[in-house]
Amino acid sequence: MTTECLLVRNARAFPFAACPVVEMPAFRETVIENVRLGARLNALFAMFQPENDTLLLLAVMAHDADGSLRILATRPGERYQALTPACSQAHWFEREIFETWGILPESHPWLKPIRFLPSRAQDVPSAEIGRANFFRMDGEEIHEVAVGPVHAGVIEPGHFRFQCHGETVYHLEISLGYQHRGIERALAAGITPRTLHYAETAAGDTTISHTTTCCQAWETLAGTQVSARAEAIRAIAAELERIANHIGDLGALAGDVGFLPTQNYCGRIRGDVLNCTALICGNRFGRGLLTPGGVQWDLDTALAQNLRARLAEIEADAVSAIELMFNTSSVLARLEGTGVLTAATARDIGLVGVAARACGLSRDIRRDFPYGIYRFHHLPVCTWSTGDCFARAYVRWLETRQSFRFIREQLDALPEGPISSSVGPLRPDSMAISLTEGWRGEICHVTRTDANANLTVPKIVDPSFHNWFGLACALRNQAISDFPLCNKSFNLSYCGHDL
Repeated sequence: MTTECLLVRNARAFPFAACPVVEMPAFRETVIENVRLGARLNALFAMFQPENDTLLLLAVMAHDADGSLRILATRPGERYQALTPACSQAHWFEREIFETWGILPESHPWLKPIRFLPSRAQDVPSAEIGRANFFRMDGEEIHEVAVGPVHAGVIEPGHFRFQCHGETVYHLEISLGYQHRGIERALAAGITPRTLHYAETAAGDTTISHTTTCCQAWETLAGTQVSARAEAIRAIAAELERIANHIGDLGALAGDVGFLPTQNYCGRIRGDVLNCTALICGNRFGRGLLTPGGVQWDLDTALAQNLRARLAEIEADAVSAIELMFNTSSVLARLEGTGVLTAATARDIGLVGVAARACGLSRDIRRDFPYGIYRFHHLPVCTWSTGDCFARAYVRWLETRQSFRFIREQLDALPEGPISSSVGPLRPDSMAISLTEGWRGEICHVTRTDANANLTVPKIVDPSFHNWFGLACALRNQAISDFPLCNKSFNLSYCGHDL
């Protein structure tokens, strides 16, 4: 028995009271049916309602075909029948809900913490980080390899456990939470001088995209219209962020297969791209550029010409270094056929971004749920069909070339007008769903205001939250020596996941 959902659009505010609240069986069946028909589960989370001292479970589902978002809520009580057995996309979300609130999804196949957070629910003991009932295999020549949480490189902490038979990995279990900083809880305290900083550092390498997503939510709740010039500058910064990270990842992948020419050049080229962002706002990661209502730094004619000239040199260098890698047979031998994910698996578990497009799934928020200046520019979605490390690398390269072209187009036709608009008070008792396409994939911010127009419920879903389980699936039946290469081909964020 499915029920009617509330249909909304990306970055469009709506009265929270308009969200249907149904009984749990109808909620469960409706979400499962929507996903079966092709929807993606953007967010599934619990939110406390102080006005009636209850918890509400809310689902946000994206229908790429018509660019619509469907919203539905229920009151789950202390336990409910889990969605995960019939909807794999709910797997990670339901584990988070149980960990955070103590609401038990009965019959969940693998219920354990994903971050080991202190629970907000009474009588639910807090888990100790790194201690859990990890999956085990038994048998002759079976062994377990534990990696992390402290790693050899200067990277964020995360714990990985491999169940192996000889060199073959049968299961990878990922244990995170070491980077938890309480970003969502801090944002729930309302708008303060630190609020925008929290958004900028939700995932430090995705400053522009997370901040854009946050600002969009505030702007739609305030009824603010952002100028075309400000939207163009935001998009230029977002594409610079995409180029810098994709080129950095391609260089790192070259290093993982021992191809040092591309690795060394890409490290330098990534720095050149970051310096272009610093030219605009003084910070290589774009911090301080965006503000609710627009941007704080303009692009005059001289700066636009400087950026255009720099990017032409950067692109020529990138083509030389990266095409060399893709034209080298020893590199292709390591990338092709390694860490394969099928399109069916990617669809079932809800992969987003580069990882999804590398499996042949044509999904990109810039096209399917256009926002900002992307509403006026058609960007073809770059896909590949093999679902392996090569595909994840090559999609990055295709998107990098596309981003160079897009930035040139924006610099050549930068709209006239102001760079910021005033932002008034937020609408009370309202909600907004804001989606953008970060360089890793879809970013979702859900923002709600109370009767006094104060922010009360911020929910952030970084693309890494969708994709960490995809890495675990990609390692099945792979040699354990392929883990560094597979891991880098996804290059997921620990802190973006551990919010």
